[in-house]
Amino acid sequence: MKPEFDIEKAIAELRSGKDLTGKDGVLTPLIKQLTEAALESELTHHLLKDDELNRRNGKTSKTIKSSAGSFELTTPRDRVGSFEPQLVKKNQTHLTDEIDRKILGLYAHGMSYRDISAQVQELYGVEVSQATISQVTDSLIPKLKAWQQRPLDAAYPIVWLDAIHYKVKDNGRYVSKAVYSILAVDMAGHKQLLGLYLSDSEGAKHWLSVLTDLQQRGVEDIFIACVDGLTGFPDAISTVYPQCEVQLCIVHQIRNAMKYVANKHQREFMRDLKPVYQAINKQVAEDALDTLDEKWGAKYPIVIKAWRNKWENLSVYFQYPADIRKVIYTTNAVEAVHRQFRKLTKTKGAFPNENSLLKLLYAGIVNASKKWTNPFPLWSQTLSQFAIHFGERFENRLDI
Repeated sequence: MKPEFDIEKAIAELRSGKDLTGKDGVLTPLIKQLTEAALESELTHHLLKDDELNRRNGKTSKTIKSSAGSFELTTPRDRVGSFEPQLVKKNQTHLTDEIDRKILGLYAHGMSYRDISAQVQELYGVEVSQATISQVTDSLIPKLKAWQQRPLDAAYPIVWLDAIHYKVKDNGRYVSKAVYSILAVDMAGHKQLLGLYLSDSEGAKHWLSVLTDLQQRGVEDIFIACVDGLTGFPDAISTVYPQCEVQLCIVHQIRNAMKYVANKHQREFMRDLKPVYQAINKQVAEDALDTLDEKWGAKYPIVIKAWRNKWENLSVYFQYPADIRKVIYTTNAVEAVHRQFRKLTKTKGAFPNENSLLKLLYAGIVNASKKWTNPFPLWSQTLSQFAIHFGERFENRLDI
């Protein structure tokens, strides 16, 4: 007979300052005793249903890690080897999900495997290897796949599209790969990350495949898409969503333009450029662009030409009131998501494979999206403006 858990001794140990859980915790002997008793019961039921020649055949021992601390668990065996314990399976080394949840929580905040191991050791008195942590975090991969394939809403008022780049090992060498992020505002005004897509490089051709995937997952209409200045991007969007209005990011356009302006002229050029993108309406903006051309066109013709060539997509936001303009004239919303990604990945110089990158970004976005509970400010007024601008096409999407 195994000694019963001594409750009086446990109380005395607690009073003396011994921890309830963790390394050598007061509860550890009780957890061990209950677990072993349950395994014995499992084997008893198994033998009642099994061949009458089968019987008990000794025990095996292994170290089990639990939130109450580590202990040696003895598991009973049967003679023919048909017994498969369910409470603690043959290859299982964790008794509860609590440590796994802690590992996933720390991982979702961007902690390195080494720091996660140290935290678990401090909290539970349990040593977990990097291989164990990797195995635990791999449980996110099926969830990631399901999330990437989930059905989406039929329509989104605003969608931001952008890419962020990481080094990923491919065929024995590290190469730069683009992660495409699609952030949207749904009809209720809440943010959603619609998907993460990985590609060898950022390009309009791959964006076309991303948009096609959105369509296949149920997205029938996008009213406004906010994107950077990637060549061919607006055409790719129009191919899949021909009625979508595409707004190029003003901030990206300014940054790209200033690369071609001499340092000694940049401050003055920026001052003259502001009346273009800060104009009260499109006509005033076009007049300001003409004025900019008159002053700087001879010196920087490439810059002026770039603004004129993209003007149709750069000026979409002038159709809307100031509150909506602030939301759609830059890709700041999705870039804020990318800033969260950079915090997560700052301890990682590169990634050994694509799954190791995507599972971390997925963990981070699940964690971040818990805060996306409130709709955009003044969303009801914004809906009214969209209804006026898009008419029945938008009204038919409202759940009223």
